[in-house]
Amino acid sequence: IMHLPFRGRLKLLVASLTAIILLTWLYLLAGNLENGRSLLLSPCLSETPEARVLERVVLESRVREMEEENRQIRLQLNQLQGTVGQPADGGNYGNAAWGASADTGPEDVENTAEERANHTECPRSPTILKCELIHVACVCAGHNASRDVVTLVKSILFHRRNPLHFHFITDAVANQILSSLFQSWMVPSVQVSFYDADELKSEVSWIPNKHYSGIYGLMKLTLTKALPSDLTKVIVLDTDITFATDIAELWAIFRKFTDKQVIGLVENQSDWYLGNLWKNHKPWPALGRGFNTGVILLYLERLRRIGWEQMWRLTAERELMSMLSTSLADQDIFNAFIKQNPVLVHQLPCFWNVQLSDHTRSEQCYTEVSDLKVIHWNSPKKLRVKNKHVEFFRNLYLTFLEYDGNLLRRELFGCPSQATSESVRLQGALEELDEDDQCYDFRRERITVHRVHLYFLQYEYTPAGDDTDVTLVAQLSMDRLQMLEAICKHWEGPISLALYMSDAEAQQFLRYAQASEVLKNRKNVGYHIVYKEGQFYPVNLVRNVALRNANTPYVFLADVDFLPMYGLYDYLRHFLSILQLGCNVTKCYVKKSRVLNTFQKHCMQSSSKLLLTHLYTSLSPCRPRYHVWTKGHAPTNYAKWRTATTPYKVEWEADFEPYVVVKRDCPEYDQRFVGFGWNKVSHIMELDAQEYDLMVLPNAFMIHMPHAPSFDISKFRSSPGYRYCLQTLKEEFHQDLSRKYGAAALKYLTAQRNI
Repeated sequence: IMHLPFRGRLKLLVASLTAIILLTWLYLLAGNLENGRSLLLSPCLSETPEARVLERVVLESRVREMEEENRQIRLQLNQLQGTVGQPADGGNYGNAAWGASADTGPEDVENTAEERANHTECPRSPTILKCELIHVACVCAGHNASRDVVTLVKSILFHRRNPLHFHFITDAVANQILSSLFQSWMVPSVQVSFYDADELKSEVSWIPNKHYSGIYGLMKLTLTKALPSDLTKVIVLDTDITFATDIAELWAIFRKFTDKQVIGLVENQSDWYLGNLWKNHKPWPALGRGFNTGVILLYLERLRRIGWEQMWRLTAERELMSMLSTSLADQDIFNAFIKQNPVLVHQLPCFWNVQLSDHTRSEQCYTEVSDLKVIHWNSPKKLRVKNKHVEFFRNLYLTFLEYDGNLLRRELFGCPSQATSESVRLQGALEELDEDDQCYDFRRERITVHRVHLYFLQYEYTPAGDDTDVTLVAQLSMDRLQMLEAICKHWEGPISLALYMSDAEAQQFLRYAQASEVLKNRKNVGYHIVYKEGQFYPVNLVRNVALRNANTPYVFLADVDFLPMYGLYDYLRHFLSILQLGCNVTKCYVKKSRVLNTFQKHCMQSSSKLLLTHLYTSLSPCRPRYHVWTKGHAPTNYAKWRTATTPYKVEWEADFEPYVVVKRDCPEYDQRFVGFGWNKVSHIMELDAQEYDLMVLPNAFMIHMPHAPSFDISKFRSSPGYRYCLQTLKEEFHQDLSRKYGAAALKYLTAQRNI
């Protein structure tokens, strides 16, 4: 450089500075490209030929960099997919997730490339309209599934902000249980529809199935036929599902479906479909790990359009030629169908169906438990599965299992509520009440609708060959639970029990019954849960629930703290058969009630009338509540009963409350009487008003089991207001009785005034 002339050295220096500036500018340009355009390049400068050449060079360099970065990212994601089994982008499902598989045509690859080109780094989650109706379908059959589905419903209702329509495919048992439950639950903005599973059995009964769910495990295949033809899409759930988020988020995923996708599923998290669980394990064909059908998004409209019913049938027929039967019910057929038609599936992220069965890889599909959306308890062991987060899962499940369902009756803010005739009637009844009335709480309790879960446990009853069968009817609360085993030992016939409990207490009762050798072996006991609400024990409402659900011609109306004598069931049936054989056409229409004598536990060691009468002579306290309430059973005439060998008639007297055997269609208990006082008395009074004869049986008795005073009797004794309201209700009952039965009912009012 020193040998160059000054002018040459100057030019070289200028050129060097220019080169340094250009290199610096290129460096800045390469670091600030956004979608191939420089943020530093002005619109005017970009129009020059030199700038365009320079920009092209920079773009090519940047593209090569991005391609290398993408290659490295794809490599890492492929490694993750091999261990986790999830699509690389966590949201680009179906044929996009599986790439250009052997079953994917060129057109599908083109669509996939277009979807990726349109994919942004910050995709917005699809949303649904504020009051959009969400449809949910479940197949539910039997007593146990009907109990399990309630926990699923609670978890959905807890998080939901949209109206819901539940579609239940049920057998007769589940229909009776769930229809009664939802009718009494009265949750705003919730519709329920039922579909008879018996009408659908012929659609799938030809498929051999080894799964424990039996024929009901195949019912989800028939949903396009079972559900209304105008229903376009539905979320299908197993009964052992628990939601940890708003179901609207899952419903919104329908908007992510491509035009061809019809089914949304989560990949199976066990190795079942890989065929490596044991030697010679041969599962049905599946795409990769296959899919789990515990949570399904079904686009019904599109499924009908492509001929779903014919397609799944052809798939099942083809595979059954070699497989002979299904092992996982509908899941096998769904997977075989998807294997042949992968373009139709929209793969959901695994957190929409975290499967907690044995041999699953569920722990690898999420990093934090807060990421979870749906937990699937698809294991017979349920809460005893092996998982590092099982304690969290257990607590979440128990939260909804014991959650007070009354709290889920809240209105949806901003959404119009579709009022039922029952809710309108209740609202009108509430408006008629005077809040300044001293007995307002008593009157409000009479019109309160309590949730009722019929047949909480397995129930099996085979009707007797004649018309003399009789059911013991009683009610109880948690503090009388220990008396159940003794009653079941003394009474071998059918029993209808209504239990007044909270949601948490109902689960305690379930554990108690399942652990009791006596109770778990008795299938002819119907347990009906009436859920707690309000400040009073609605004793007559609870009695009526037990009475309405007795399934025999006769009912024995008792209390759970009275123990029947041994052999009473057979004795009553024998007596009823004699009565029927001995009646003529006229006498058969005479209403009769059979009165049973009652004694205290002092006499419990006696198993015969002879010994009991001896104890009665020497121990007057054998009579129930002898020192406290002599009127309750005095008209039975114990002195006469001691020597009686045939039934004898007694007359009604004030405050008479015997335990009786009557026809099942007898009057129900008056529900205005809650807590303590006059609940049985009013019922016997109405039986007498309807001209029932009170006949005392000579060789039948019960033993009273002593117990601590109830909370309601303590309130009666300590509260003048309580006693005043009970007296007011008595007077109103007398007035209603007079209006209903005329002058014949005046004797009850006269008798009451003479006390």
